[in-house]
Amino acid sequence: MIEALVLGLIQGLTEFLPISSSAHIRIAGIFFGGEDPGAAFTAIIQLGTETAVLVYFWKDIVRIVRAFVLGLFKAKGADGAVRVPRTDHDYRMGWLIIIGSLPIVILGLAFQDMIETTFRSLWIVAIDLIVFGVILGVLDRVGRKRKTIEQLSTRDGVIFGFAQALALVPGVSRSGGTIGAGLAMGYTRAAAARYSFLLALPAVFGSGLYQVYKTVKDPCTTALARAGTCTPELFSGIETLAATVVSFGVGIVVIAFFLRYLNRGSFLPFVAYRILLGLFVIGLLLTGLVQP
Repeated sequence: MIEALVLGLIQGLTEFLPISSSAHIRIAGIFFGGEDPGAAFTAIIQLGTETAVLVYFWKDIVRIVRAFVLGLFKAKGADGAVRVPRTDHDYRMGWLIIIGSLPIVILGLAFQDMIETTFRSLWIVAIDLIVFGVILGVLDRVGRKRKTIEQLSTRDGVIFGFAQALALVPGVSRSGGTIGAGLAMGYTRAAAARYSFLLALPAVFGSGLYQVYKTVKDPCTTALARAGTCTPELFSGIETLAATVVSFGVGIVVIAFFLRYLNRGSFLPFVAYRILLGLFVIGLLLTGLVQP
C-alpha cells in the first residue's frame, strides 16, 4: 500500500509536467525491489490525473460537448436558425479532439505488446528522457509562440495527435510531446498545454478503463500470459484505487501551478531535470546496479 501511494503521488506530480510520468513510475520501481509496476497499473492510475483534468476544465468540456452535439445535429432555435454553426470554435474543438485522438488509439492497439514489454526497458526510458528533453528545449527556444488555441486547424490537430502517440513510449512525455509539437507549429506555451490536456482525455480514459477491464477479466498480465508465464499484477484493486485517488488530488494542484507557470517561465528547468535523470538511470545501468 505504501508503494502504491508513493507511485500515485509521483503520477500526480509528473503527469502534466513535460518530464514523463510513465518514466517516473517505471524508474520508481527500481527503489521498491526492482519490479516494474507495469503498463496496466500505470494506465489505471492515470485515470486519477485525467479526472483532475475533467474537474479543472469542467466548464470548458461541458461547453465543447454541448456545442459539438448541437452543431452535429444542426439543432435550431425558436427562430429556426442553427443554434451552433459548424464554424463555431467549440464545435470545431470537439472534432479536433476526436481527430487528434485517433493516432494514439491506432498505434496503441497496433503496438500493444511492445508498449507493455520492450518499450519499458530502462535503456529506452533513459535515452528518451534525454533526447526528447533536448528537443523540447530547442523547440521552446526557437518557437514563435504566437498562435492561440482559436487558430487550431485540422492539420495541426493531427500533428498534435501523432505527437501525443509518442508518449506510448515511457520517457517521451505526453505533455512534453504535444507541447513541443505546438511550439514547433508556432503556438504559445499556454495554448499548446491547454489543448494537450484536453486531447489526453479520450485516450487516457479509454486506455485506463480498458486496462481495468483486462485486469478484472484476467489477473495476469496479457504479455506474460502470451509468453506462457502467468504472473499476478503487483498491486491489488484496493491499492491501485488508493494510488488513483492520490494522483487525482495531487494532479489538480499541479495543473493549476503549471498553467500559471507557463505564463512566465520556460521549459529549461524541466529539460535540465530530464537530462540529469536520464544520465542517472544510465549510470545505474552501466554499473550493473539495476537491470534494464
